[in-house]
Amino acid sequence: MRSLIPILSVVLHVALVRASVQDGQQVLRAAAVEAIKTVPATQPAPDFAAPGMTALFFAASSWHGKPTRVFAWYGLPADYQPGQKIPAMLLVHGGGGTAFASWVRLWNKRGYAALAIDTCGQLPRGKPWIRDNQGGPPGWGGFDQVADPAADQWPYHAEVDVILADSLLRSFAQVDTDRVGIVGISWEGYLTCIASALDPRFEFAISVYGCGYLGEDSAWLPNFKQMGPDRAAAWLHAFDPSEYLPDSKMPMLWVDGTNDLNYPFESLRKSYLLPKGPRTLVARVRMKHSHSTGWAPEEIYAYADAETCGADPLAAINQADVNAGIASAAYVSKSQISKAELNFTADSGVWKLRKWQTLPAMIDLSSAKVSANLPKDVTAWFFNLTDERGLLVSSELKIIR
Repeated sequence: MRSLIPILSVVLHVALVRASVQDGQQVLRAAAVEAIKTVPATQPAPDFAAPGMTALFFAASSWHGKPTRVFAWYGLPADYQPGQKIPAMLLVHGGGGTAFASWVRLWNKRGYAALAIDTCGQLPRGKPWIRDNQGGPPGWGGFDQVADPAADQWPYHAEVDVILADSLLRSFAQVDTDRVGIVGISWEGYLTCIASALDPRFEFAISVYGCGYLGEDSAWLPNFKQMGPDRAAAWLHAFDPSEYLPDSKMPMLWVDGTNDLNYPFESLRKSYLLPKGPRTLVARVRMKHSHSTGWAPEEIYAYADAETCGADPLAAINQADVNAGIASAAYVSKSQISKAELNFTADSGVWKLRKWQTLPAMIDLSSAKVSANLPKDVTAWFFNLTDERGLLVSSELKIIR
């Protein structure tokens, strides 16, 4: 009997960890349901001004028992006419950022209403951004908050703020509630992945850089090691996008680079294979990681236009495979494909350090296929197709070894 005590202790310990993990996930899922049903109260933010923008605060979840608020910019196209119902975008910044009026303007110029929110209790002044004394927990990741109750940690607050912001955006008279999308960059691409599962009201979701499987390979492995295995497991099961993406059913656009320092290419692949809805991939070799780079790709706006306004969609690559040393892919595109490239690496190991090379691929317009000889010793590859509009799409990453 005495020899069973250590085994029973381990079993009980594992069960307790799993229970706490499940509780964290349940807390977030329950809060998301309530946030969907809640239009948060707002108040003006008179100390902040930007041309053509409305600055405001909206009420958010309590943090350590105290109410919090979120800062946001809201803007409309310059030619908006009263009574119109127009598509809208929720804009969620990345690490080191805040609500950006300039990002709102980019979408306004393309005919969208747009709401940009801060997710870290900050205000868009100073650098680093100043803290709001009524703001929620600081970001990003909230790894130092892992011992707190789930409802007091940054991922919980940031995710609930996103869903409340969606409810607020839909309450505005100018917004067509059937045409609302979300785009998030980096950490907030991470939040967008979770939101695509918890808030099915979005017409589509665009994640730039962000994905799941942070505990397997990401820039934050040292943080998880520092937490210890139990707390790391609790954080990952409660807040990693891989726990939620299988529930996502909406169309999603994934934008990333082959050598991203934070979200490795293989983790992106594993993440985009989880949702049940249609996916479109845009992967550039050695794409930089920044806010300005993240909102620059024209594919983002073309994708939104196709989902909300009936514009021609990006090309779709249906299948990519290798046969007798020849890589090929079939595609569907309303716009003629003008360039095809095979991107490949012969390296193994850490994804951010791999060297990627690019070769021209052959385009067969009559059969809507592209092909290229696959070099020897390739460990991973994918195609990029560019149409006559200059818009790029990627095939799924194929990993050989």
